[in-house]
Amino acid sequence: MSAFLDSDLPPDTVPRALAGAADAQEAIYRAFELPVRTLTRRLVPRAAQAEDLAQDVFVEVLQSLGQFDGRGSFAGWVRTITVRVCLMHLRSPWHRGVRWMEGLTPAESAAVPAGVAAAASGQLMDVERALARLGDTARAVVWLHDVEGYTHAEIGALLGGTASFSKSQLARAHLRLRELLEPDGVETSCMPVSTNC
Repeated sequence: MSAFLDSDLPPDTVPRALAGAADAQEAIYRAFELPVRTLTRRLVPRAAQAEDLAQDVFVEVLQSLGQFDGRGSFAGWVRTITVRVCLMHLRSPWHRGVRWMEGLTPAESAAVPAGVAAAASGQLMDVERALARLGDTARAVVWLHDVEGYTHAEIGALLGGTASFSKSQLARAHLRLRELLEPDGVETSCMPVSTNC
């Protein structure tokens, strides 16, 4: 479930923050610190980069308060900014260059690491480590669809593709996660309720 729920911010917090009230700006930061950091960490695999992006999100939120028109939830608006900032980072030439220099092409990062003999020793790879082994696009689609509740049409639009692109990415990512999380020879009947959204 998404960590972005409507917070208990008093109704005057956003207008006061827009007017420059430091306590109101701090209240926004405190209310959304955990959800923003959680989402950036799930979408961006390197902790230091995710932390930098979370700070970038808050800078943008506080600088863009005048653009929030109040028609939707404030939490949803903050979440949209968080997703956009993360996806812009993942699509940046700088990020792709760093992955190339480290030898972390999407195909290689999706491969099971040689040092993970955990399945052979009876231990399972946890979900967070399994998600980190997915490529950037697959990880983003899984998190946005399965946790944040975005539809395939919304995800496709965010990634510059179609709903079909999102569906195929999700199906492949679920298959890869299943391979990483299940010990050899053990199959489960766990499937998402629906991937037709």
